[in-house]
Amino acid sequence: MGITIVQKSDLSKPQTEARCALVLAGGAISGGAFKLGGLAALDRFLVNKKVTDFDIYMGISAGAFLAAPIAGGIEPSELVEAFIGHPTRVTPFRSRDFYNPNWRELWERPLSAVRDLTTFGPRMTLALLRSVPRQWGDLVARARDFLAEPSGETAEQLVEPVLRTIIDAGPSRTSVLPSGLFDNATIERWVRENLARNEAPNTFRDLKLKRGKSLYIGATNINTAQGVVFGHDEDNSVTISEAVQASTAIPGFFKPARVGPPGREQDFVDAAVRKTANISTAVRHGAQLVVCYNPFRPFVNYRHRLVANDRSSIADLGMVVVLNQAFRTLLHSRLRLGIEKLKLDESFRGDVVLIEPTETDARFFSMNPIAFWEREAAAEHGFQSVKQSLLRHFDSLRAILGAYGIEVAAEAIGEHLLPGGGEPGGGRRLVSSAGARRAPPPEPAEPAGEGGGAGDKKKRPFLRLVSGGR
Repeated sequence: MGITIVQKSDLSKPQTEARCALVLAGGAISGGAFKLGGLAALDRFLVNKKVTDFDIYMGISAGAFLAAPIAGGIEPSELVEAFIGHPTRVTPFRSRDFYNPNWRELWERPLSAVRDLTTFGPRMTLALLRSVPRQWGDLVARARDFLAEPSGETAEQLVEPVLRTIIDAGPSRTSVLPSGLFDNATIERWVRENLARNEAPNTFRDLKLKRGKSLYIGATNINTAQGVVFGHDEDNSVTISEAVQASTAIPGFFKPARVGPPGREQDFVDAAVRKTANISTAVRHGAQLVVCYNPFRPFVNYRHRLVANDRSSIADLGMVVVLNQAFRTLLHSRLRLGIEKLKLDESFRGDVVLIEPTETDARFFSMNPIAFWEREAAAEHGFQSVKQSLLRHFDSLRAILGAYGIEVAAEAIGEHLLPGGGEPGGGRRLVSSAGARRAPPPEPAEPAGEGGGAGDKKKRPFLRLVSGGR
């Protein structure tokens, strides 16, 4: 299903004053690039309301990294150039901005462990000298029990007090490993500097006052395990760039992001730990049309088709691929649950357009989520994926978006994200939405569900779920 539509509004009643939200889920590097390519296709598709013209933006993880500059007025085409081309409005996003080693902990933690190990012998001896006299009576009783009835159980009871003392005197079990291999402070700096470069606010309240945009960014407090939403009328104790840093701190890969006012800093990790997209936040703040873009979904291996070389099952591809599938399944199932809740929520009478890769997209599934070198191929593939989905569901999308005063044009999308057929290579400029190549008119859209396509003159029920084709 490339596009899923939840329609709950009466399309016969224009809602040109309704608030529209763009919700961007996570995706790491390849998923973020995939999403950028798709956003570029969507931006071209929308004629009179571009991606930068929405009222509400909600970002999770890599989605927060994209939502912040887009809410500030920076077009997806410029962000694509920042990833794979020669940007003019923003600085290039380099590999060093993503792979920034957590040098301090990588050096300090092992050195601290070495220090603990070198002092372990004296500390253990001192601890035994202190504890054995205090436990002498208990040790003698345990020894008698063992001699009277030698067994594994009595032997364990005999050595347990001594082992406990030795372990307590040993080095910390967590002191050797860093809290994360990399430090995403460079991501915060890139966002901060490029917002300033484009005279875009770096505080949620200023963004609301100057551009009229409501930006919300999610994160997870690692100490309380609770989700946090940053925004002008939510938690606004951090800057936009700091919120992006908090939201993108992938556990284990990046160290937790410590942000907040001096003296009241908190440690945060990736928002996707608790939420996949957080559509509910956009709805709670008044969004009636929600366009949600989620790049991560599980790969459905129908009938064990060949997924790589001569292997027909995901289980044959090793632990990393199995974990990738499990992670995608977790994220996607939570998102689908949220969609089902909105369908049943009587207070929500708006519409949701969910854009995702198709469930049989083996090429995107095979891309490493944190591989920086995959970004160009992922961006072009994301463009083609969303383009095909938009064309396939053109009639349904034109009807729903049209009710909100949004005009669409399939021919404006163009053939490729990049000149030259979208094949990897440097030295090219992105085809912008204003100068997109013209594509042939789309083929007639497939029926979108019961009642046919959006062009069908039959009256539709106000609630319907339209699922895209494979």
